[in-house]
Amino acid sequence: MRFVEVVCTGNICRSPIGEVVLRSKLAEAGIDDVIVTSSGTGGWHEGDPMDPRAAAALQRRGYDGRSHRAREFQREWFDDRHLVLAMDTGHLAALNHQARGRADVPIKLFAEADVPDPYYGEDTGFDEVLTQIEKAADRWVDH
Repeated sequence: MRFVEVVCTGNICRSPIGEVVLRSKLAEAGIDDVIVTSSGTGGWHEGDPMDPRAAAALQRRGYDGRSHRAREFQREWFDDRHLVLAMDTGHLAALNHQARGRADVPIKLFAEADVPDPYYGEDTGFDEVLTQIEKAADRWVDH
């Protein structure tokens, strides 16, 4: 099994969308040896479900994010993750800082450009983020 971690700030918007979409696309491609989980760089929302606007955006496109509960990324997870995907360059920098001295785990951006945080914007921002994540997830499945 390979383990992939998707990371954003609080693990209630972007990273859970990334987790749900990537997991779904891997399943559609018949790839069953990858476990996808998500977390946040901070623990402010630990135990909370994903933002209802994120869940609604997923549901509109046929995904189910109801079981998600937020959690904070733990440094020791570098020992068993095979790939860590950051939603933006700020997360990438924080994860690279945390990873110093740990196992050589690739830490990459989830998409080719930063996935913007839709939290403080309009509901349509969640649909736009979902579109960007779906395109990036297709690239990771091909990879």
